[in-house]
Parts: sequence; structure tokens; C-alpha cells
Amino acid sequence: MQIPAERLDQIAHRFAELEARMASGTLEGEAFVQASRDYAELEPVAKVASDVKSMREEIAGLEEMLGDPEMKAMAEEELAEIRAKLPEAERKLAIAMLPKDSADSKPAMLEIRAGTGGDEAALFAGDLYRMYERFAAEQGWRVEPVSMNASEVGGFKEIVANVAGTGVFAKMKFESGVHRVQRVPVTESGGRIHTSAATVAVLPEPDEVDVQIEDKDLKIDIYRASGAGGQHVNTTDSAVRITHLPTGIVVQQQDERSQHKNKAKAMQVLRTRVYDHLREQSQGEEAAARKAMVGSGDRSERIRTYNFPQGRVTDHRIGLTLHKLDEVLAGPGLGELVDALIAEDEAKRLAAMTE
Repeated sequence: MQIPAERLDQIAHRFAELEARMASGTLEGEAFVQASRDYAELEPVAKVASDVKSMREEIAGLEEMLGDPEMKAMAEEELAEIRAKLPEAERKLAIAMLPKDSADSKPAMLEIRAGTGGDEAALFAGDLYRMYERFAAEQGWRVEPVSMNASEVGGFKEIVANVAGTGVFAKMKFESGVHRVQRVPVTESGGRIHTSAATVAVLPEPDEVDVQIEDKDLKIDIYRASGAGGQHVNTTDSAVRITHLPTGIVVQQQDERSQHKNKAKAMQVLRTRVYDHLREQSQGEEAAARKAMVGSGDRSERIRTYNFPQGRVTDHRIGLTLHKLDEVLAGPGLGELVDALIAEDEAKRLAAMTE
């Protein structure tokens, strides 16, 4: 996919304008924040566009030298080298110019729930959570649990955590779906392999300006917490249930002793789920564009199998199998899967644009 020269000039001009504005010292507040975002988004595109433009100009100059008998041999050699590199540079530019998901730069809410498989599913949910914690640490992100429902045997029946950092949603968004594990449970005396599952949801966490929630749209119930949590559980009305009336989304929070802290955490989760609901509505209207993406985005879709006896992980969406289960669960191997999913998604979207 060859980008017209005029478009390269437009990118260079726009980037130069942004550089000048950022260096002027006249931007303040929201104007500075917006300019910084625009600059960060355009900078990698401008760099690749500049490389492509330089290579094209170099090819044009070398082609002129072919008419000089003394320079012809050298020019032919250099031409062959640059012409071989140009298609990949053009492809990188086309990928860099693909429309970005507006949520890619945002932090994310990670929700993991044990599915079929009882205690083994809860243990597996714990394994997945630790895998994402380790992967996040490698990326320089911060993971902070928001709420959790621990299982008696270990692991989690459900855990919700905030993952904060640069470009979290861009890298994590393809993790949503059903993750399946095949292994011999610790409690299984016969050594039979069991299949269990856990559901992962990764939701972009909005800024307050991204979604407006009015008090009149909320129904807030305060009640006495139950379950593990200490003596205060049965003596104070600290648990909070918030219902968003327009969408019917319900969030409950009882992990904290303070009613105010529970309410704040519940609102954080609610805002994220309402934002995700609005995004799903918007993306439903753009269904044709979403067909090019990896996976359907449906959280009931089985996306990956972790097979312990064979030490392998298979991502069913792209047909990739890695025989390095331990590395995946430790974090580094997950990066290989994430990169492969992103590359496949880019390739599909690029192909869809050129059809």
C-alpha cells in the first residue's frame, strides 16, 4: 500500500506545527494536554513517513546517476538495496496510519471470574491474575486490586483490578474472552486431566470527561457486608450497591471498612462498565469495521487453552501454539502472544482497507 507523496508532506507539516506549538511555551491547561496527546500519537507516524520520503528521494537520485557510466555500477548496487527495504517501510507507514482506537492509550479495568470447573476454576483464575500482574510489571504498569472474592482453596471466584500505565488497553484488549485450562487438579487422586475455565474482561477505564453519570441516574443501596473481612462485617452498614438506571448495570462493593471508600470504588467500576457499554453500542453501529479485527470481542468466545501436561498454550483466534507454558504464566511469554495478536489485527485491518 503506497502512501501518496502529498500525504507524506501533510504529515510532516502537521508534525512541524505541533513541534512549534509545544516549543512556544504558550500552551496551558487542557490545550497543552491535548497538544501533548496529538504529538505523542503523531510522532511515530511522522518518523516512519520521514524514512519513507527519504528512501523515495534517494531512489530518485540514484536513478538519475544510472546515466553516468562511472557511477552506474555503484548506483545499481545501492538502488537494489534501498528498493528491497522500501516495501517494508511502506507497510510500516500504512500500519502506523491505521485509525487508532480512541481507548488504546487508556488504563484498563481487568476482571477475572472463575467459570466452569469449581475449585479448579478458581485456582486457574488466580493463575491468570498473577500472570497479568507479572506482565504488567514488565511493562512498567501498576496493578491495584479494586475488589476480590477469594476461594476457600486459593485463587479467586472473582477479582477486579485497575491496571494503570501507558497504552494498557492497546496491549490488553485482546485478552477478553474465555481462557481454558487442561491439567490434573491437586485434589484429583486418580490423575485424570480436568478442563476448567475462567472469563477475562478488559475494559478501558475512562476519564471523567469521557462519560457523564448524573446523580438522578443512580440508585444507591447501603447494606451490611457479609463474608470474610473481620468483625466490622456484621456490625456496620458499609457495603454499597449502585445501580445505573439507564443501562441497568449494577456494581457492588464491600471490601473496605469505609462506606465512602466502597462507594468511590464502586463508582470507579461503574463508570468503566458504562463507558464500555456505550463503546459496544458505538461499535455495533460499525460492525463492518470490527469484522477485520482479531476475535469478535465477545467475552463468551473461547480464545485460549493452557494445556499443562503438554506444556503448551494455544491461541485459537490466530492458530498460534507456544510450547512454553511456564514462560507465558511467568509474564514474558505472554508478551509474545500479545505482540502476535496485535500484528495479526494490524494485518487484517490493513488488508480490509486495501480491498
